[in-house]
Amino acid sequence: MTPRLLLAVGCAAVAAGCAVGPDYHRPPTDAGQGYTPAPLPAQTAAVAVAGGAAQHWNAAQDIPAQWWTAFHSPQIDALVKEAFAANPNVQAAQAALRQANDLLAAQRGQFFPTVQAGFAPSRQKNPVGTLAPTLASGAPIYNLYTAQLSVGYTLDVFGGNRRQVEALAAQAQAQRFALEATYLTLSTNVVLAAVQEAALRAQIAATERMVQIEREQLAIMTQEVELGAIAGSDAAAQEVLVGQTDAQLPPLRKQLALQRDALTALLGRLPRQAPDETFTLEGIELPAELPLSLPSTLVEQRPDVRAAEEQLHAASAQVGVAIADMLPQLTLSASAGGTATAVGQMFAAGNKFWTVGASLSQTLFAGGALYHRERAAVDALDAAGAQYRAAVIQAFQNVADTLQALVFDADALKADVEAEQAAERGLGYARKSQELGAASFLALLNAEQAYQQAVVNRVQAQANRYADTAALFQALGGGWWNRPPDPQR
Repeated sequence: MTPRLLLAVGCAAVAAGCAVGPDYHRPPTDAGQGYTPAPLPAQTAAVAVAGGAAQHWNAAQDIPAQWWTAFHSPQIDALVKEAFAANPNVQAAQAALRQANDLLAAQRGQFFPTVQAGFAPSRQKNPVGTLAPTLASGAPIYNLYTAQLSVGYTLDVFGGNRRQVEALAAQAQAQRFALEATYLTLSTNVVLAAVQEAALRAQIAATERMVQIEREQLAIMTQEVELGAIAGSDAAAQEVLVGQTDAQLPPLRKQLALQRDALTALLGRLPRQAPDETFTLEGIELPAELPLSLPSTLVEQRPDVRAAEEQLHAASAQVGVAIADMLPQLTLSASAGGTATAVGQMFAAGNKFWTVGASLSQTLFAGGALYHRERAAVDALDAAGAQYRAAVIQAFQNVADTLQALVFDADALKADVEAEQAAERGLGYARKSQELGAASFLALLNAEQAYQQAVVNRVQAQANRYADTAALFQALGGGWWNRPPDPQR
């Protein structure tokens, strides 16, 4: 039987064979008709400050691949692009995807025969007078050259290799979705870092303004003490308030420095290589129209859910691999070559040889190892199924959380803006009344503190709207399916 015929027989056997184990089917998902228990309002509340625009949902709007451009910040766009190119987590995920594809290609090689070529030269000496001479010439010392081509093929009769290829293909797909999740997480973190930096800068600016107002009031009160209009204790209390407000600046500046370090790390840079871009809330536009994918499509869009599904697929295929290992293994082999005492005579007439063979093996006893490996594969399948369901639940929870957060964020910002305006009016009234002697100094201190806290609350509410908007894009999958094909992905 020639190697070509051997290959044909093997391919026919594989085509006629069956793949043992369960065939994978995507688990059903009860997506329902909505994300939240109660219907969402048509749009959120609005207020006339940065980040205060009304937002409404559009179920017909697809998510763009570069979803962060919805914030209309060229600085954010530039930093996300740089992060994609230089972040080491992205590079690690890309390498892991290449590795998974290489392992898949290597396993597919098991569908083909193994062909090996060998050449074995040797110099030998026969014992004299005790055995018949090896050579017809009787020469005790001679050179021997052997060239051989061997072909071996293990038939995939029960589909063990097909199931292994199926498992590795699913793992490669899982790694592909893991890479997409890395891109999505990274872009979201860059946006959130920019928003947090903008919020900290706004808090620092508000605190500095408050310190300035309090210092001006302290200067007036110092003059009044000198004129005997007020007690020195009132001026001392105002001085304490100035110190307390001023003491809030170092922690805020520390947070800003740490936030800049975090943003720099996302770009794949060392801390001393901080980017030139800086962010303010006024420089980031809040998207007014937000996509809201149908619940039935969410499992298709979330890369973490898709990765969990591929892991489930791989676990299903591994059950087939474990079952196939318990069944007989059929291997075909053939070899052909020549041997002679001179290299040029190896394939001369009478010096050629060939062999054809087959082997069938079946494990009869292995201490229960094969059985328990099959049970372990079933257990792994059950675990992967539970992990997939958990990923689906987490995906729907993320969307529901961000949708409700966006509604309440808008309400909170509107209330905080109104509270800030009221506190500012109250501070003005208190200052005038104190100047006229119609109000106590304690009332002025309370008004100043109320205004300061109202400003901080308003800034935090603004930042929450931006952050939760970015979180919604992330929760819906980030639009990776609209990105042009990339060999790394």
